[in-house]
Amino acid sequence: MTYYTGSVAAVPAANKTKYAEHAEAAWPLFASYGATRMVETWGVDVPRGKVTDFYGAVNAREGEAIVFSWIAWPDRATADAAWQKMEGDPAMKELPEMPFDGSRMIFGGFSPVFERGDHTGARYYQGFLLAVPEKNKAAYEEMAEEGWQMFSKGGALGLIENWGEDVLHGKKTDFYRATKAKEDEVPVFSWSAWPDRATCDAAAKAMEAEMGNMDMSAMPFDGMRMMWAGFEPLFDSGAKA
Repeated sequence: MTYYTGSVAAVPAANKTKYAEHAEAAWPLFASYGATRMVETWGVDVPRGKVTDFYGAVNAREGEAIVFSWIAWPDRATADAAWQKMEGDPAMKELPEMPFDGSRMIFGGFSPVFERGDHTGARYYQGFLLAVPEKNKAAYEEMAEEGWQMFSKGGALGLIENWGEDVLHGKKTDFYRATKAKEDEVPVFSWSAWPDRATCDAAAKAMEAEMGNMDMSAMPFDGMRMMWAGFEPLFDSGAKA
């Protein structure tokens, strides 16, 4: 089963080109370890939240943009082995210096619990972070199906919901702090893929009207702590030339 390393980082807006170049230089190395795809997306519609948001998730500073990214692996075993190899690989030191503060980046390992459609060729993404009680996993999967019905009707290309499997606690930032997760909750890292931002924005308005009649208290997680934002692809190893 596909396994994802998901991450969120704050990158100085002035370093956008350098970040894309760093990703492009790093991809061949990840591919040599068995990764099947790497996607880096740049925040273009990142709202401020009342309880949580992407800026707070990575302690973003003035002038920094949010990057939402993932690396796909054929399975968790391949991903775990790859990270172990990287620690002692001299090739890692030959990569360009990271153009951002890596100590504030949050990352973890996730397995898809719901996957529909395809995000190959997407030109816009909506990224989501939230915390879901472990006992509500099945209910969350059912809700994802309902969400996909609305997304697909609005023109979405795909939807992937990923359940935290190997999410560590960090010294400065992590997915638990980002979502204000409680002791029995699991971080979820997800995205919907769209042909363009205009299609996504139009669908969002339609969904807001439709969800206005829904009983939000019945959701299997605390929606007040969920964060979402719009991102454009910056680097995609699977993009067609």
